[in-house]
Amino acid sequence: MEVEKGKGTDVSDVQGEDDLDEEPGEEIESAPPLKVGEERELGNSGIKKKLLNNGIHWETPEFGDEVTVHFVGTLLNGIKFCSTRDNGEPMTFKLGEGKVAKGLDNGITTMKKGERVLFTLPPDFGYGAEGRDGVPPDSIVQFDVELLSWITVVDICKDGGIIKKIMEKGERNERPSDLDEVLVKYQVALADGTIVAKTPEEGYEFYVKDGHLFPALTKAIVTMKRGEKVKLIVQPKYAFGDKGKEATDGFPSIPPNSVLNVELELISFKPVIDVTGDSKVFKKILKEGEGALVANEGAAVTISYIAWLEDGTVFERKGVDGEQPLEFITDEEQVIPGLDRAAATMKKGEQALLTVSPEYGFGSVVAERDLAVVPPSSNLVYEVEMLDFVKEKAPWELNNQEKIEAAGKKKEEGNILFKDGNYQRAGKKYDKAVDYVSEDGLFQDDEQKQIKALGISCWLNGAACSLKLSDFWGAIQLCSKVLDFESHNVKALYRRAQAYMKTSDLISAEMDIKKALEADPQNREVKLLQKTLRQLQIESNKRDAKLFTNMFARMSKRSSMPIKKLKVEIAEPEKSEEAAATERECVAEPSTPSEDRMAVDQS
Repeated sequence: MEVEKGKGTDVSDVQGEDDLDEEPGEEIESAPPLKVGEERELGNSGIKKKLLNNGIHWETPEFGDEVTVHFVGTLLNGIKFCSTRDNGEPMTFKLGEGKVAKGLDNGITTMKKGERVLFTLPPDFGYGAEGRDGVPPDSIVQFDVELLSWITVVDICKDGGIIKKIMEKGERNERPSDLDEVLVKYQVALADGTIVAKTPEEGYEFYVKDGHLFPALTKAIVTMKRGEKVKLIVQPKYAFGDKGKEATDGFPSIPPNSVLNVELELISFKPVIDVTGDSKVFKKILKEGEGALVANEGAAVTISYIAWLEDGTVFERKGVDGEQPLEFITDEEQVIPGLDRAAATMKKGEQALLTVSPEYGFGSVVAERDLAVVPPSSNLVYEVEMLDFVKEKAPWELNNQEKIEAAGKKKEEGNILFKDGNYQRAGKKYDKAVDYVSEDGLFQDDEQKQIKALGISCWLNGAACSLKLSDFWGAIQLCSKVLDFESHNVKALYRRAQAYMKTSDLISAEMDIKKALEADPQNREVKLLQKTLRQLQIESNKRDAKLFTNMFARMSKRSSMPIKKLKVEIAEPEKSEEAAATERECVAEPSTPSEDRMAVDQS
């Protein structure tokens, strides 16, 4: 039985400007749930809902979903004009397509499975001024509705090309991504029911990014939850198009332009994570770990693993076959970078398969390991289990004195790394040190002095690391932080001037050197840097003069007007060069700035 659609006005036509902003049929969120026998208006639509029997769960259908209901329609005087209960066959239809009165569509979107209600619809949401068989014009009508079930229907590509009907909901909210490996079961049939493809009983496993069978399959899978079962209606452009498919593996051919019906189940999937963000280290999770905490950087971890080459040659075992597990601290370069970075992302009890490119493995050198030699530029595979880890305490977990002590320790670790030439890691240590004392907190005056000194020292040392790594903008930023506190800090001005010179900002470099000499007129390193700057200025002036001369010459050739005289003034730069040369002869010092007094702060 089908109930005709009324021509009533839209809900927005009956709501005032000051009314609550709600979708038609939506209940006020702050209102308590209806009790059996209680009636309430839905928004300001005029639609009334009276609860006759409670439903189960909390989900409600949405427009586009396919619902199955029993209903009885009556006038206010009790005269019945339609009923699905008379023949005992419920009605199934898609919400929002006008198969029933508009107010009934809206009302059903507020119902839970198994719920039974009485809707009272004003004419605008019933059958309007035209009425229908058994319903006079402008009549208020009532529907006794029971929501038996519904199927969520999704237009995956928003063009009708892949329609997904959820037959059985999945677990949790995780969905596979393009990198993940999925295990699925499916059966593909033509419109006449002929089966043209089917997985084995145990299912089929593949990586989403690699695709499988036809495009619609992977597009649907990334919208599904673990354990979800769906039916797909796939149009030709997302299947085999106008070419069709030849008969294979005992299945018949698929004619061109065929619409396919697919029964699909996502049995499970193994998340795959791009650990380093550059597709050089991938982690496939074989078994989920416990809780939400991961080891993170600076954690003391205990792992077991088997490591092998691409050809299957096992070169190392730890924590298996009687071997002791491996213990190390992450982010301390105690293992290869790929294993280090991946371990920092793992939960306790997690098992994962790592694929590591040479850049994060042993690089281009030969590595002699316990069980085999690893050739240069080898891709590596590790099957790892995180047995346990102890996380480094975060700043917010420490009291003030502990924060200061932890910051001092990180600074010292950074100094050792700097001396060893490991500037990248040293810089990270200085950053971590600052993090410990930059947390909001109530510090005493004496603690504030310690914190300021630590911060300035770490910023200066971090700037030294940035200069070594040719990260000149990074050095400028760190020195500027120091100068915000101490505007005439000689080390900060010296290092920032060095960075400005490397970025060809000679004016800013000259200003910083001038300030540094105002604070310490006899500073040997700053004076030597000033000489280097003068030489750069001479070279820059020469380049500018040559560029100007060439440009003017080109302009002169193009001009038809006679040029009486041109004098390019370059005498002053030459004079400056002569003066600089004289000064170099008079000062018995090396021309390259020394870093003896400007070295990493050990205090």
